[in-house]
Amino acid sequence: MGALINLIIFLVLMTLGYVFGRMAENRHYRSIRQREEEMRTLLVIPQKYPSPQYARHHSELVSGNVVISVDYFKTFVAGLRGFFGGRIGAYESLLDRARREAVLRMQEQAKVLGADAVYNLKFETARIGQNAGQGLGSVEVLAYGTALLPPPPNNHNPNVHNTISYQQP
Repeated sequence: MGALINLIIFLVLMTLGYVFGRMAENRHYRSIRQREEEMRTLLVIPQKYPSPQYARHHSELVSGNVVISVDYFKTFVAGLRGFFGGRIGAYESLLDRARREAVLRMQEQAKVLGADAVYNLKFETARIGQNAGQGLGSVEVLAYGTALLPPPPNNHNPNVHNTISYQQP
């Protein structure tokens, strides 16, 4: 009888973890989609060199950073998937949300600076914690790039040295 009660408690907790984890993930995706729509006019380009139209722009490093934790239900499902093999969709959605959130935070910083675009987009990803060696724990994603800032109206300042150069190595 005690084993049945333990099984019922386990199933109830797993169901609650699934429901509340799914609600939080959906809420985060809605927020991401809304903010991506708002940032649609700020170009993010992964190319190393910007196009010539930005030749008179100034540049500044911008970055966005996020740490997202995986919920217990996804850790459990990922453990089962790892045992049987195959894609781990629970972690794929976690990484997708983290990358998109980091890019949005980088874009928000670029927008505050008045940037027209961000080029040379790069990502760094790291695992933080491991739930006692089992599973992912949390993931950190850093998105960074070079913001292209329009030149000031009086563009005759000889002390400005961060104008974009098109000399390729």
